[in-house]
Amino acid sequence: MLKTLIKQIGSFKTASILTPIFIALEVVMGVLIPYVTSWIIDEGIAKSHLGNVYKYGAIMLVLAAMSMLFGILAGRFSAIASSGFARNLREAMFRNIQTFSFSNIDKFSSSGLVTRMTTDVNNLQNAFQMLLRVSVRAPLNLVFAIFMCVFINTKMSTIFIIALVILGTALYLIISRTVKLFQQVFKKYDDLNNVVQENVSAIRVVKAFVREDYENKKFSKAARALYSLFVKTESLMALNHPVMMIVVYGCIISLSWFGAKHIVGGDLTTGQLTSLFTYVMTILSALMMLSMIFVQLTMSAASGKRVAEVINEKADIVNPENPVMTVADGSIDFENVKFTYNKTGELPPPIAFLGVVGAAAVCDYAINDINLHINSGETIGIIGGTGCGKSTLAMLISRMYDVSNGSIKVGGVDVRDYDLETLRNNVSMVLQKNVLFSGTVLENLRWGKSDATLEECKHACKLACADEFIEEMPNGYDTIIEQGGANVSGGQKQRLCIARALLKSPKVLVLDDSTSACDTATDARISRALRDYMPEVTKVIVAQRVHSVMHANRIIVMDNGRITGFDTHENLLKNNDIYREIYTIQTQDSGDFDKPK
Repeated sequence: MLKTLIKQIGSFKTASILTPIFIALEVVMGVLIPYVTSWIIDEGIAKSHLGNVYKYGAIMLVLAAMSMLFGILAGRFSAIASSGFARNLREAMFRNIQTFSFSNIDKFSSSGLVTRMTTDVNNLQNAFQMLLRVSVRAPLNLVFAIFMCVFINTKMSTIFIIALVILGTALYLIISRTVKLFQQVFKKYDDLNNVVQENVSAIRVVKAFVREDYENKKFSKAARALYSLFVKTESLMALNHPVMMIVVYGCIISLSWFGAKHIVGGDLTTGQLTSLFTYVMTILSALMMLSMIFVQLTMSAASGKRVAEVINEKADIVNPENPVMTVADGSIDFENVKFTYNKTGELPPPIAFLGVVGAAAVCDYAINDINLHINSGETIGIIGGTGCGKSTLAMLISRMYDVSNGSIKVGGVDVRDYDLETLRNNVSMVLQKNVLFSGTVLENLRWGKSDATLEECKHACKLACADEFIEEMPNGYDTIIEQGGANVSGGQKQRLCIARALLKSPKVLVLDDSTSACDTATDARISRALRDYMPEVTKVIVAQRVHSVMHANRIIVMDNGRITGFDTHENLLKNNDIYREIYTIQTQDSGDFDKPK
């Protein structure tokens, strides 16, 4: 973990080195000031020598000015170093997340990733800044102040040793308790962020079902849990101050009592006693700062572990050493393909990422013993009940996941041998749960092809039947799309996503239930446009509705992760019981098929 975090300091190493140097110089100047003060009292005021007052006063002003200058420089460089460190951490996490496959993303909750990018990085930034400044200042102050006390009067310095033992023991007892509590706090942060993110993303559903009170209670419960832990932790931390003040006042009383005796005995001067009062505050303050460092580092250790997990996570799917850079055609071959979301052999929980409901929750393999050949340019439909593996089968083509056994070939080449960018540009996929990004309609379309002309975008939108509603928008293709496509309907969002995929000019187009929010007429128009204007492109259409796939060249019927039929619509009606039942339910009873009875 430490190696990973230290690596992220990167180009801010110089600032990280200069900060403790200037801190050390600031401490040296600050420690010398009380000693010079004793000279002013003993050599100037006590002897009524105004010249010495001016001389030593000037020295003290120079030391104070230098201390201030070094402090300003230390603050400047520590801000640069800590802010740069936090920036590098966020960039490293974000860059690595972009390389994740779907299986990598499944390991982390979205709320957990948000917490790591925000709260955890903030903790590490604060800890790094404290490490650069306080962890240098406090030990140096402590060492130099004790040295000066021993130098001034060895006998009197025993008071500080006793005070250090008492305060150190008390702080240890407090810190050991707070450390355990802080480790629990971050789990509560994840719970709170999860509630917030879920509510905000599904606010329309919340309002549609009038569940505001329920959501308020759920949020309040998470907030109260976090509040209770923080109150308990901060209450323990608050004991630091009264304990320190008791020790400080004890030291002052002891110094006053024994110092007076030493002054009367001639072993100590008034100026030296004044310096000792200053040094006792310095020593005890340094010890208090050290206690805060231990707490902060303990908090940041938990954060550092969580951040390092994201940075060190290795993508499950990477480019081969010598990747194939061209896709010959849109032919697809599945050879003895098996796939499971569960890599450990244990029964996995249901996976619901991007609209995929894992059939692996029902059986160990989400898809099992798949063998089929799809010709280039064919239109293939995939139909079956919820959780039967339709979406999983489609996503394996573009290598969103890697097969567990067997192989998948596109254009006669195993998908694992392709350059990932080449493969996914040629196997364009419209996911079941697609997303639009904040920006104009045109900017969203150009995700498919960054240099696409307006005419190319219009043509793609015409094929996807999106041109009609775009032209009715206030600013046409320059209309702003809100985050997540909140200002367009579900059907409009799907059509824009289809148009975006078409701009890639792919060899294979995969539509994963991508017209489910469109009416039947629009669905038919899109299918007809794809068939007539893109005959050379292989089209794989995953659907729940028979009308979406019945005009395909061939249709795959899936049940419990296996293919039970692969033929034309007419032949499946004659020979496949599941398909016939789907067709009967949807055409005669006007129902939607979910799972055959």
